[in-house]
Amino acid sequence: MKKILPFFSYAFHPIFISVMGALFYFKSTQGYFNYETIYTYLLQILIITVFIPIAAFYLLVSLQKIDSIMVTKVEQRKIPLFLQSLLLSSLIFKSITIDVLPELFFFYLGSIISTFLALILALFKKKASLHMLGISSLTVFCMACSLHFQFKFPILMAALLLINGLVASSRLYMKAHTVFELTLGYTIGALPQLLLLLFWL
Repeated sequence: MKKILPFFSYAFHPIFISVMGALFYFKSTQGYFNYETIYTYLLQILIITVFIPIAAFYLLVSLQKIDSIMVTKVEQRKIPLFLQSLLLSSLIFKSITIDVLPELFFFYLGSIISTFLALILALFKKKASLHMLGISSLTVFCMACSLHFQFKFPILMAALLLINGLVASSRLYMKAHTVFELTLGYTIGALPQLLLLLFWL
């Protein structure tokens, strides 16, 4: 089991959470949108939240601004977190707007708030687990979508809760974080999503 734990750190890297949230959202809203619309939105989300950040990561690695895509050192987090905030902001202002996709808009708004909080912590040389930030925000959003759209898929919800534990265990096994850093990341990921439920759930 320990040999496969690192897999969860890579499979549920924070960079993929925005796409996972969008995939679950469109799965929950089957019949609300045609396939062409869904593909268009997913492509935009992929480009802005995955392809551009990956290119930026490799550029930062080549410039020796960060040591790897995992960004293990807290002082190296400032540029990636700031870039992530900008990219998510451009997404909700230009594409995933509140009048077109309100639920997804608030998911990304919550992600921006969480990213900004992680950036503030990094400025004060405090480290929070970005993996736990991502998986906790995804978990809250998916559960809220299930309630909102009456999308009953208990096996998927149970699997998501299990993944939370596996991601946390993975980060501990890889000695990437302390329990406090995992808890801090989980809190700043989940709390904005929970508060924003007041506006759409």
